[in-house]
Amino acid sequence: MQTLLRGGRVIDPGTGFDGIADVLMSDGVVSAVAAGLDAPPGCAVVDVTGLVVGPGFVDLHSHVHSIAGQRLQAMDGVTTALDLEAGLMPIGRAYAEAAADGRPLHYGFSASWGGARAQVLAGIQPDAQIGSGLAVLGNRAWQRSSTDRELAEWLALIEGELSAGALGIGVLLGYAPHSEPAEFLAVARLAARAGVPAYTHVRELVEVDPGTPADGSEEIVIAAAETGAAMHHCHVNSTSGHHIDRVLGALDASRRSGSRVTVEAYPYGAGSTAIGAAFLDAEHLRMKGLSPSSVVMLESGERIADEGRLRQLRNSDPGAPCILEFLDEGNPRELAMLHQALAFPDAIVASDAMPVSWPDGSNDSTEWPLPPGGTTHPRTAGTFTKTLRVMVRESGAWDWPEAFRRCAHLPARVLDEVAPGARAKGHLGVGADADIVVLDPVAITDRATYFGPTRPSVGVRHLFVGGVPVVSAGELQVDALPGQPLRGEPR
Repeated sequence: MQTLLRGGRVIDPGTGFDGIADVLMSDGVVSAVAAGLDAPPGCAVVDVTGLVVGPGFVDLHSHVHSIAGQRLQAMDGVTTALDLEAGLMPIGRAYAEAAADGRPLHYGFSASWGGARAQVLAGIQPDAQIGSGLAVLGNRAWQRSSTDRELAEWLALIEGELSAGALGIGVLLGYAPHSEPAEFLAVARLAARAGVPAYTHVRELVEVDPGTPADGSEEIVIAAAETGAAMHHCHVNSTSGHHIDRVLGALDASRRSGSRVTVEAYPYGAGSTAIGAAFLDAEHLRMKGLSPSSVVMLESGERIADEGRLRQLRNSDPGAPCILEFLDEGNPRELAMLHQALAFPDAIVASDAMPVSWPDGSNDSTEWPLPPGGTTHPRTAGTFTKTLRVMVRESGAWDWPEAFRRCAHLPARVLDEVAPGARAKGHLGVGADADIVVLDPVAITDRATYFGPTRPSVGVRHLFVGGVPVVSAGELQVDALPGQPLRGEPR
């Protein structure tokens, strides 16, 4: 199968090319990029004059494991959606179930630090499902420190997951915030030995919790320096909040000293997690300068009135998804902090996309448009297009080549060492995977809101995954499920 994209503004962040050219896709790869290409016999020709053509976005942080959620991400320009912060366990089951159901986008998973610890410390058998993973977050049994024997046991489980194809180690350290720091160093050493990244939701900053065993930003810096591991700091915007200056300064100093530290951010002032998360108890909210009213239940829209109601919800349904407002996007000073995280040199755009669920308890749908009543965080549908709107169209902080570097090239490079298959992603050189987004630079924007979170973005005119059209002329192709697994190959 061949497709020729004719006459677009082609941007290849791998080579720095930015000009009017044609792109020929053949059998799932880019076979030519040049002006005035002849269309081979039988080749489909798509006129993309006036549009921007670039590598599809690689999302390192997506908890979407469904056709419905991935379709929203496709309309946002994503061609590869990976769950690397949390991961899934057992990894073999996660890959097998995704393949059996089919996916519009490429997919992959890290080894789940939380799943391994829950199995050893709390006797909870992971089932490779995001719902059960959310439910266990508030369970204190797995949040404690480990004995030497327990540590060795769950490290061995993680090592086994890496051997089975995990894309590194996903560490939800912020959900076990008082676990022994030496355990985190042990994980970093394992990552260094295996040649894989560790993707970390850091624990609290010392400004927020003076009793924390280690400052979240300093801990990841120390681990990178002491072990040589590639350490990825997840959603620096949400874990740093008002202390973003200090955190980014520490990370910048670490990188300048030669440590392998990468950073991601998303363009929203509210995050989403399970209500039972350790950092959502009343005391931790006060430490952050927040209150129970900063928390909104995702499925009902209830804004929590007081500490009593917060305790009730945390006890009755700790896995229930909620929204935590950590920065006020209506406040110019706080909005500037959010944009500062995105503008940080080499910061990667990553969504932290959440599952879509409906009132009847279902969490997937093959209908399109999606059935009404679906709930999720708007970042599921709008992270990349909102970032492009804010950073390119409105502020001019990035040009289009820089936008594709942040959304496609840099995230793919995080995976080069662990997954050789990633080397064909994030660029448009000959031989690259034909994962391509074609967007309207004037119309591209997000439409999802906190209370209309499943509204698809607009402006993605075409999206190809492995050369297969998933979006054509702005319309989702409901029969297209071309997604393939991206697997790790640790040394």
